[in-house]
This record gives sequence, structure tokens and C-alpha cells, in this order.
Amino acid sequence: MVNEKTHIGILGTGIYLPNNKVTAEEIADSTKGNWTKEAIIEKLGIVEKTIPGKNDGTQEMGVRASLDALKNTGTDPAKIDLILSVGEEWKEYPLTTTGIYIQEKIGATNAWAIDLQQRCCTTITAMKIAKDMMIADNDINTVLIAGGYRNGDFVNYADPNMSMMYNLGTGGGAIILKKNLGKNLLLGSHIISDGSMARDAGVEFGGTEKPITCENINEASKSLRLFNAQHMKDRLNDISMDNWMLCINKAFEKSGIDKSELGYLAVLHFKRSMYHYMLNELGLTEEQSIYLENIGHVGQIDQIISIHIALEQKKIKDGTVIAMIAAGIGYAWAANIIQWGTIH
Repeated sequence: MVNEKTHIGILGTGIYLPNNKVTAEEIADSTKGNWTKEAIIEKLGIVEKTIPGKNDGTQEMGVRASLDALKNTGTDPAKIDLILSVGEEWKEYPLTTTGIYIQEKIGATNAWAIDLQQRCCTTITAMKIAKDMMIADNDINTVLIAGGYRNGDFVNYADPNMSMMYNLGTGGGAIILKKNLGKNLLLGSHIISDGSMARDAGVEFGGTEKPITCENINEASKSLRLFNAQHMKDRLNDISMDNWMLCINKAFEKSGIDKSELGYLAVLHFKRSMYHYMLNELGLTEEQSIYLENIGHVGQIDQIISIHIALEQKKIKDGTVIAMIAAGIGYAWAANIIQWGTIH
């Protein structure tokens, strides 16, 4: 049996961000007059965002981020017991298994791997799954969570319904969890999903319902879209912020920490007004978070990027209580709580 006092700590992070970027002005031009540069910056919160270079495949970016995490933490890849891939389904080759590919490329010869997917909630959910598996299984002591993201390839900027996804960026992230590390505790998590929006958004062409053909090939390449835009927007307006706050509150309850101790918010990129509203609701200042206006929304990698940069900028210190929050198409909301620093 695993000792009841077993805890899970965050050993460290790694990221990969392409050098290539597209600016707010270039995005505005691509909307064919629907959006101005100023509105892209002020309303959508995009000054510039990362876009993929020639070799920036989803799986390969997950490998690069994993190697960065191994380097940053001094971890021997042979010591990794489990890899949870949080990389997107849009990748170099359909039906290949990303986690096993990462395992091979980084030399994690003693690990086994699983691919997980919950859109932009995947990383937070994977952290809960990893923690629960580590506590339940004596053989799992070190877990690598990693993946890449470039769903922005599918965005048609001329589609006004797609403005909520103009911010989709590109990159990779990795986070290493270790049993009984003695610091950087991963505490409580809470996750909600709402199936009423399960088919409100997606890539229209390329699946079994609407295969790619010679006739639709040009449209298919940019067919990430809202199938039921009004329903999704109305539903999100009604419940999204409440669900986020419920996830945060429940995660704090499960952690045994008062929400007033929150010191850093690792948040996904979304429109600027919502970001400021959330900070205000949580009693935080902009110094207690990072707005990814120069990177964009790299899906489920956002929170890893945020923590990675915050550590570099010393916004996270010993004793800082962190909340990671996310929302994913489908629809899902998630939050977890981390107590940074050494256990006293």
C-alpha cells in the first residue's frame, strides 16, 4: 500500500516556442476588413502570436519541450516511469501515438505512455490523472506530461464567427511530476464538462462524416469552425465564468487552503476584458499573472508556459500559491492548486 502521506511535487517545466510570429496587423489584414489592428490588440489581446516553422510538428514540439524539461531539472530520462501526452490530435501523422513517440525520442526506455485529450483542459486534467495514478501505484514515481499544439493551422480569419480562435498560437510544453519530492506540491483539482456543446465546434472536414475530397480540399484545410455559433456563444455567456469560479473554489476546498492565499494565476489566453475581470474577481493584480499577448493561446500548453516564464521572472517564489485554470472546446473547465516551495 502507498503511504497515506504520499505527496506529488512539480520537479520543473520545459517549453518550446517557435521563432516565427504573426502580428496583430497581419491578423487584421487576414480578416478582410472585419477587424482592425487596434481591435485585435485591445479586444482580443493579441499583439503577436507564435506560428509554426518548417519543422515545428506537434509531436516534435512535444519532444523539444520534454528535452528542455529534462535539461532544466537534471532528470535522467531512464528514470521516467510514465509519459502522459497532452499534445493535440493535429499532428505529423494521424493515428500515430504521440506519447510513445516522445518516449523514444527522449530515451525514456523504462517508461510507458498514454495519449490524453480534453482540448485546452488537457494539461490540468493530465496532472490530476498523473497524481492519482502515482498515489495508487508504487511503480510510478516520476511522470512526464508533455505535448505540442498548432491548431491555428485550421483557422480561417475571414470567418467572423472564428474571432474567438484568432489567438491560436504554436508551441510545446512539458512538466515533470515526482512522488514525495518535498516541494512544489500539486494539491486539489476540480473539473467540469458540459456535453450540450460537444458538437458546437470542430474541424468540419477530414473525419468519417465529411472526408476530404478533390472538391472540398481547399475549404477543408481551413475548416476549424463553429458549427452552432449562436448556441455556443450564448451558452458560454451563461455559464463559463460561473464554472471557472466553481472549479477554482472547489480546487481550493480540496486543497485545504483559503482562496485568499492565491498568489499567482496561470491562465490561458483569452480576450483582454475577461482576463481583467477574472483578476479582479480573484483579487489579483497583473503582476500576479502573465497575459500571453505576445505568444497567443497555445491550447493546453498555456499554463505550462505561464508557470515557466513566471519562475524566470520570479513572479513565483517559495510560498506562492498558484491556481492553474483552463477551458476546452467540448466544453470543459478545470482548475488546480499548487503550493510552491519547500514543505515545512
